[in-house]
Amino acid sequence: MKEIAIVGAGELGGAVAHAIARRDLARAITLVDERNTVAAGKALDIAQAAPVEGFATQLAGSADIAVVGGADVVVIADRVGTGEVTGEEALALLRRVSQMAPHAIVVCAGTSGRELVDRGVRELKRARARVIGSAPEAMAGAAKAMVALALNGSALDVSLSVLGIPPAQLVIPWEDATAGGFSLTRQLDEPTRRRLDTKIGALWPPGPYALAAAAASVIAAIDGRSRQIASCFVAPDAMDAARMRTAAMPVRLGSAGIVEVILPLLNAVEKVALDNATMM
Repeated sequence: MKEIAIVGAGELGGAVAHAIARRDLARAITLVDERNTVAAGKALDIAQAAPVEGFATQLAGSADIAVVGGADVVVIADRVGTGEVTGEEALALLRRVSQMAPHAIVVCAGTSGRELVDRGVRELKRARARVIGSAPEAMAGAAKAMVALALNGSALDVSLSVLGIPPAQLVIPWEDATAGGFSLTRQLDEPTRRRLDTKIGALWPPGPYALAAAAASVIAAIDGRSRQIASCFVAPDAMDAARMRTAAMPVRLGSAGIVEVILPLLNAVEKVALDNATMM
């Protein structure tokens, strides 16, 4: 990937820039924030870590949002001092990004990304495949950590996805979840799974480092560096837009954005829970 622009040089924006840089996912990263001196300072700080961590990504800071015009991927993060942009301000920001970089894939890295993905597709008519919210992947990471703790094992052995709308309407498809290649329904009894559902939901919202790692993982899949299926906020397609809400779903990603939404095996209870989360 040639260039990634990160709009917002706050705590999340800086963490995303570092996570992307250390994986060498782009030739150049530009942090964009109206407080240019902070954006430039963070870019310089990350760049100075390159010889130590062994990455070659070029980093720069700017106050001019027009620089997103040359980006392959635009990440919407948080502004310095004010946090995540939400509501009408966020929609206006996405509109400007869409005008300047109409062919870029937009990754909404923050916990408020679901609303922005939804409005970007419904109101701005962005293609649903090219506006993605990566925060659910951070939630999936938290769920894997909790499951590993319950099993006294490693989170690297756990495979699961999260669906729905966190925190209250989060759905974990336990039937498809595994640890060490074995079904979790064989390793964890139903009362334990119910307790985990409650504990995992309480972990929302994830912190900036988990969100940054999730955004970097999603971008790696977009760039073809990974074939990992990621949990992302996805808007409904045109046929379902009138009756369904944007929600977390497992997706396969590629250079065009979302390649495929993969619906896992759900039991009756999970299916009802997902319907309640996604139906208008």
